[in-house]
Amino acid sequence: MPDPTAASAPTRLPRRGLERLDLLLLCVEALDLNGGEAMVWMSEQMGFTGLFPNRVELWKRRCHNPLRRTTRRGGLDPAETDALIRILCALADRLYPMLRALLASAEPEAIRQQRWALFQERLDELVQERMNARREGVQRLLDPERGAAQRRQLIQALALGAGTGGFERLRASLGDPAV
Repeated sequence: MPDPTAASAPTRLPRRGLERLDLLLLCVEALDLNGGEAMVWMSEQMGFTGLFPNRVELWKRRCHNPLRRTTRRGGLDPAETDALIRILCALADRLYPMLRALLASAEPEAIRQQRWALFQERLDELVQERMNARREGVQRLLDPERGAAQRRQLIQALALGAGTGGFERLRASLGDPAV
């Protein structure tokens, strides 16, 4: 009988997990105009230069998302996946005040709508620039009504990835096929 206390080896993310991971990284870029540079800087600060020595290698790992215009076959190595999730969690920590402001319900509706409209505009630009518009998932995300729930889920996932235990929560959520 296997020991439940023994640490198990990390597993590969399923296709949906890779899609969501890249979309979460895209959300970071939508929230922070220097998000791409912040990812490279955070990778260096966290000691992942062996996995992502430069921005091109980081970009290549993100291209495993099947929704992208240019996609790479196969999956990511679990160490690369974990490194990307750790970078994402560190960036979510940094962006947490902005995430909280998007999710806050105590502010006037007009202010909330304005914040969401700015986020949606920037995210739509990035999605149109980088994703394959013929894919149903991309079309749904770009649709103002159908994509609203998905955009909210992405922001909530980023918020849950911030703070202590964020890596474990986000890793579990990305590995869950039901999400």
